[in-house]
Amino acid sequence: MKVFEGMGDDAMERTGATTLQGKPMTLVGPELKVGDAAPDFAVTDSSMKPVKLEDTGHNVRIFSVVPSLDTPVCDAQTKRFNEEVVKLPGVEVFTISADLPFAQKRWCGAFGVDNVKMLSDYKDSSFGENYGTLIKDLRILSRAIFVVDKENTIRHAEYVKEVADHPNYEAALAAAKSS
Repeated sequence: MKVFEGMGDDAMERTGATTLQGKPMTLVGPELKVGDAAPDFAVTDSSMKPVKLEDTGHNVRIFSVVPSLDTPVCDAQTKRFNEEVVKLPGVEVFTISADLPFAQKRWCGAFGVDNVKMLSDYKDSSFGENYGTLIKDLRILSRAIFVVDKENTIRHAEYVKEVADHPNYEAALAAAKSS
């Protein structure tokens, strides 16, 4: 699998791995499982700086993946983790979407969201391809949650089957607390 390049002919595709309002969608990239090494990625932060896995620190991290902050479930998911992270010492939460960094920053300012860090996968779809969340048909990310421990091992992975559904917040939070 290519890392940091656009979708190549060798990119893994998982047809029907998710649905959007019941319509099957194809995800690009592997389906990661608990125990897998967390893949690297190249995304952009709100100040337009590049961010890789190593730049996210060495604490336990929750990668909360959403299609677009301007939709109700993504809005609720991000606000939920913004509230929960203050109760989790030693855990950092990153919301990752294909929204532009400017839109992410605007959204955070409008809702007072300042406990989660926003990362944009708009440029290369690197996170989406490497974590298996890129919806090929729409070039946005599918809803997913990954908990990564201090050694960069995945301790929780959830690919939400229907994009419009909420993830299992409790399972992700429990995995973060025990990592």
